[in-house]
Amino acid sequence: MTGLLADPQAVPVEVRPYLTELVRRTREVCGSSLVSVFAVGSIALQDYRHGRSDIDVTVVVDPSLPGPVVRELADSLTDQTCPATGLELVLYDADFAARSSAEAGFRLNLNTGPLLRYHATYDPSGAPAFWFVIDRAIGYQSGRLLFGRPVREVLAAPSHEDQLAAVLDSVRDHSRGVGHLADNRILNGCRAVVFCRTGRWVAKYAAGQMLSSSEPEFRPLVDRALRSVELPRSQAWDLPQDEVRDFLDRVREIVERTVRNADG
Repeated sequence: MTGLLADPQAVPVEVRPYLTELVRRTREVCGSSLVSVFAVGSIALQDYRHGRSDIDVTVVVDPSLPGPVVRELADSLTDQTCPATGLELVLYDADFAARSSAEAGFRLNLNTGPLLRYHATYDPSGAPAFWFVIDRAIGYQSGRLLFGRPVREVLAAPSHEDQLAAVLDSVRDHSRGVGHLADNRILNGCRAVVFCRTGRWVAKYAAGQMLSSSEPEFRPLVDRALRSVELPRSQAWDLPQDEVRDFLDRVREIVERTVRNADG
């Protein structure tokens, strides 16, 4: 079965059988319309944490794939038992994936699994675009091919300006705090700062380590977030909301300044 994966060693052993079955089901449902399947998120950035991380997957298909088949794929993958906290899978038509865009642009956005609230949406018009822009940027930079054509043959990177705008939107979203663990809010802010400084996407944990070293004012808070994210999601620590808010206000200022400078 592992022969279905382009490079089994490129994905964590804990999720290798699951991703093998995911590829098998996706090939079975999509047939010759399937172009590529690749891992993004924590797997792509080599920081998958079993019991804490989601599995993030991007699927690219020929635009001729009928809508009912897309829904069949969502049903098939929902029936599969996920060993991680959940599966976040996004399906794009190949013509959209191949061009740089600041839009959400998906044909399927599927969340399913033990600790994720289930949803399957097929219309991108009402979706916050920034998460999809960031996922495609990470995919272009570091995506791990699971099946099909190489990532950079099928996926275009969003422009740097669009990535910065998406980073700013993500920081604003985490500032509101709705639906986010406190440690993830902090480490997402760290990753935003590192992206502004380097133009590269790094794992949130690595970004936290960088900010802990470079920002003494916030080191105690960031270090607590780092220790918390090492625990299973159900055991995540509460962090002082005023400190979290102050930190994210500072991050937002850094990102806004970076955006202004980029606009020049």
